Amino acid sequence: MRKSPLTLAAYVVPVPIGLVLSGALVWQASHAAFSGRTTSSGTSWTAGSVNLTNDSDGQPMFNLTNITPGDTGTRCIAITSQATSPTNIKLYTSTANPPANDISPYINVTVEDGTGGSFDSCDGFTPAGATDYTGTLENLTTTRTNYANGIGPWALTGNPPETKTFRVTWTFSATAPDSTQGGSTPNVNFTWEAQTV
Repeated sequence: MRKSPLTLAAYVVPVPIGLVLSGALVWQASHAAFSGRTTSSGTSWTAGSVNLTNDSDGQPMFNLTNITPGDTGTRCIAITSQATSPTNIKLYTSTANPPANDISPYINVTVEDGTGGSFDSCDGFTPAGATDYTGTLENLTTTRTNYANGIGPWALTGNPPETKTFRVTWTFSATAPDSTQGGSTPNVNFTWEAQTV
C-alpha cells in the first residue's frame, strides 16, 4: 500500500534531526580533547627563626652591697638578634626573693638604647635618642612585667646579626630615709624579648 505523504514525512524528518544532534556530540567531544596547563613546582614553606643573645655571660646586671644614698652606677649590655624575620624587641622585668626592707622605691633607674659599648664597658655607647625609661626600680618592676607592657618596641629588620646596646643607670636616692639602712631590693631579672611583626 502506498503511504500518505504525511506519514512519509513523519519517517523522514527524524533523520536530519538525528544527524544534527550527532554532529553536535562529535563537536563537543572534539572540543573537550583540547587542553593546556602550566605548573609551578617545588613550592614549600620554611619557618623563620627568632633568637636573642646577650654578652653578659650569665652575670647579673648589678650585684652591689653597702650602697649609700647618692651612690650611682651604670652597666651596658649588648643584645644580638639572629632573627630571620622582622621583629620588635621589648624589655620587661620579673622579681624574686622580696626582702622585708625593700629599698626599690629609692633606687632610680634610667634605660637608654643605642649603639656601641658592651657588658664589660660602656665606652663608645651612643644613645639612639630620648631616654626609654626613667623612674624608680619599684615602678619598673611592677609596671613593666611582660611583653605587652614592656619598654619599647625597638624594630629589627630580620637581616641578622643585628645588635642593639642598652645602658642601664641606677642611683640610690640622696633623700632615702634612715629606715632604708640594711635594706635591699628583690632579685630583678631584665628580659629582652623579640616577637615577629
